Amino acid sequence: MCGIVGLSGQFSRELLPQMLQLIRHRGPDDHGSIALQHQNINTQLGQQRLSIIDLSANGHQPMSVRCACCQPTADEHQKIWLVFNGEIYNHLTLRENLLAKGHTFFSHTDSEVLIHLYAEYGVEMLSQLRGIYSFAIYDGRASGQKSGVCPGDLWVVRDELGVKPLYYTQTTEGFLFASELKALLACPSVSRELDIGALDYYLTYLWCPSPQTALKQVKKLEAGYALLVRDGKITKHWQYYDIPYGKKPLLTGSFAEIAEEVASRVKASVERQLIADVPIGAFLSGGLDSSSIVAFMRQLQPERPVECYTIETIGHQEGFADDLPYAQRVVKHLGVPLHVVQAEPQMINQLSRMLYHMDEPQADPAPINALLISELAQQQGLKVLMSGAGGDDIFSGYRRHQALHLQRYWQWLPQVAKKQLAGVARAAMSGRGFGAGHPILRRAAKLLAYCDKGGNESIAHFFEWNTSTIRHSLYRPGIRAQLSEGNPLLAALQNIPDNVDDLNKMLYLDSKFFLTDHNLNYTDKMSMAVGIEVRVPLLDLDLVNFATRIPPAMKQKGNIGKAIFKKAMEPYLPHNIIYRPKTGFGAPLRQWLKGPLKPILAELLSETSLQRRGLYEPAAVKRLINLDQQGRADGSYTIFSLLCIELWCRQFVDVTIPTIIDL
Repeated sequence: MCGIVGLSGQFSRELLPQMLQLIRHRGPDDHGSIALQHQNINTQLGQQRLSIIDLSANGHQPMSVRCACCQPTADEHQKIWLVFNGEIYNHLTLRENLLAKGHTFFSHTDSEVLIHLYAEYGVEMLSQLRGIYSFAIYDGRASGQKSGVCPGDLWVVRDELGVKPLYYTQTTEGFLFASELKALLACPSVSRELDIGALDYYLTYLWCPSPQTALKQVKKLEAGYALLVRDGKITKHWQYYDIPYGKKPLLTGSFAEIAEEVASRVKASVERQLIADVPIGAFLSGGLDSSSIVAFMRQLQPERPVECYTIETIGHQEGFADDLPYAQRVVKHLGVPLHVVQAEPQMINQLSRMLYHMDEPQADPAPINALLISELAQQQGLKVLMSGAGGDDIFSGYRRHQALHLQRYWQWLPQVAKKQLAGVARAAMSGRGFGAGHPILRRAAKLLAYCDKGGNESIAHFFEWNTSTIRHSLYRPGIRAQLSEGNPLLAALQNIPDNVDDLNKMLYLDSKFFLTDHNLNYTDKMSMAVGIEVRVPLLDLDLVNFATRIPPAMKQKGNIGKAIFKKAMEPYLPHNIIYRPKTGFGAPLRQWLKGPLKPILAELLSETSLQRRGLYEPAAVKRLINLDQQGRADGSYTIFSLLCIELWCRQFVDVTIPTIIDL
């Protein structure tokens, strides 16, 4: 697990070291770079290494190989070169197949396997990989390329579900890529112009759908996509994988039979991901997902201790059950140690640090929890943690899945009645009418805000945290005019057949956007900020593909979410863990806005600050804050979004090099 950077074009030799310096936290064990020349194009590759597999110097990158099958040459400029971030869990099987074809290896790394695999199959190699990765391969060979690659080409790729990040930009000087956006900003020619449409998405969803970022010139490579770069320019941008909802028939086995198969596949996924030359610990919330991972880790390697980490919330958790008592039950049942991080109000002091490492103004305090847990694990000598991320996204575990199920209770109403109901709900969300300050009223308003919509439009709206009326009221007129009417989530639903069940359509959006652009983004960034790799067994590609074929009624069974997964884990975990109340990996944001965040809010969203930024109307922002403080509207996450956007701009836009600022 590492951080990678690269460029192709007419750039100075001083740029790459500056890019590496900005991501050195991702790989404290080693670093390397190389400059390559093809005709008049300069390609440079760099990597910061976190040693996980083959800890020796043989794992140094950028990496090339000495192998007759890969056309070796003494000229460095005419070799295949790789920089790689991630893990290839099936690399031993791939290695055996390549050895049988005559390839020779000098290391035991999964990185080297990628080079041999590319030499043998070209870009078609991607279908054989099982892992989490972003990597770049430069092919300087005079001949032997496959799949339309030419000498001197560079191609970059991101894994199927976007577990590992990759940002890129095209400038007048050429092409740049990096594991983190901040590294791209070491280049003076990368514009800091804000993407107004993307900022609106951060307000709408709290995160921004790929490929956009807050900067107009910088893009995220989408999950399951690759780029081919020739002569410093992107010549091909293609999708090699999409989550296959509707591609194969649904499974026909019984509930018990499919549950048994789910358990078997989850166990197999955990086993594949236990490969490492360093100890592996785990996040443990005491919920179904993380508890299942730890249960199988314990079963598969009973001789190894599994260091587990959880959060103890100090004070009220805004309607969520506290994790700690459940985590304590799990460790007692499984006989594993538990380390507790206390989530106190003072943790909000980590906000600047969180946003700096996030690279994006995502408005969710939950990443602070992941950062603090990762920091403790790193201090205790760990380099790898397992996470239960993804279970909600493939098996149906979010409140919006239950809300979708509840739609049938008002679908029989006449359209005029549904419009009136939706109007009342949207008014409540904006502070008119009965208000939405209480948790029950808040959820009811959000549930009914788009009950007048139907089909795919209704599904896409479930991901929104506020209404377009609220958002548009916040913008200055000139900014409002730049907003697009497009909906990227609604557009994405065109990728799957119309006859796919609504729940599976929602799960498709969960996995394609919310999971990738929010949960996985912060999981990677917060852990790698302190040199910790996080693995996600529930997002094993074979398991994900299998889950798309499970009948929706077995996932959301009435009001029971993840029903099939819960049934699958009954032989392995206590009933009161499997069927515990739903909780969130969050923080008491609404309390913070009225307490420790209040002075920060007053400064970052002051009239002077808002006037200087030129995006939002100070009077409209003040009105929203007052409505929220009075309990007449729930504007907490919208307000936090505005705060995060301003703080992010100060750290990424207003300075020459991205930096953490003191609040």
